[in-house]
Amino acid sequence: MSTVKTKDGTNIFYKDWGSGKPVVFSHGWPLCADAWDPQMLFLAQKGYRVIAHDRRGHGRSDQTSEGNDMDTYADDLAAVLDALDLKDAMLVGHSTGGGEVAHYIGRHGSARVSKAVLIGAVPPMMLKSESNPLGLPMSVFDGIRDNTASNRSQFFKDLAVPFLGYNRDGAKVIQGNIDEFWRQGMMGSIKGQYECIKQFSEVNYTDDLKKIDIPTLVLHGDDDQIVPIEASGRRTAEIVKNATLKVYAGAPHGMCTTEADRVNTDLLAFLQT
Repeated sequence: MSTVKTKDGTNIFYKDWGSGKPVVFSHGWPLCADAWDPQMLFLAQKGYRVIAHDRRGHGRSDQTSEGNDMDTYADDLAAVLDALDLKDAMLVGHSTGGGEVAHYIGRHGSARVSKAVLIGAVPPMMLKSESNPLGLPMSVFDGIRDNTASNRSQFFKDLAVPFLGYNRDGAKVIQGNIDEFWRQGMMGSIKGQYECIKQFSEVNYTDDLKKIDIPTLVLHGDDDQIVPIEASGRRTAEIVKNATLKVYAGAPHGMCTTEADRVNTDLLAFLQT
């Protein structure tokens, strides 16, 4: 397996296919780089170099006891970009991975990147507060913590349903997609996944979004039951200076799977502009 060793000795697994302009993907919770297979295959076939890593504590990367926080996640992403000496890259982040992309730019700058795409992403902040009234209450995230700790396997099977919008009337349920969500989730470390919940719920990415100085595409489904658009995608598009928001009517959080052809087309078009 291809890995990058970070400054604290952690091995970060990554996939690296094709050649040409690089596109780097950051996955959502509790998944791994395999969540990007539809996008990576498509863009590799279009002549791009595609790279996706497993966040520490997820997938095939080391299951560290420490470092399961967004500062370290962003530094790990930087380690991958630096080790591969990537330049003029487009960063693409889904859900928690969108927070990782934003925090990478906020923490490391945009010298290696030329564009960013945030898909169903958690910024600016998921947790409800006086200053963030559109967010979700802490009880939602405490429930995710409790279920991850006590009943992770069944919880991931159950979570896949609203994640993919399969609980909506008329939805075409594909069991393989539910199974794949479960498979990727169960590859990860329960400790790393548990501690990551705080990172996608309580971290405020507003300052990171304000530092983004490159063209940014925000894709979000207006039926996202996991990361509601009003508190996330719409606000992100208002904060980032050079952002374009594209709303997918009726699309769920797992739009990279359920709307893969459309997402792929939009990524290619953004790359070519």
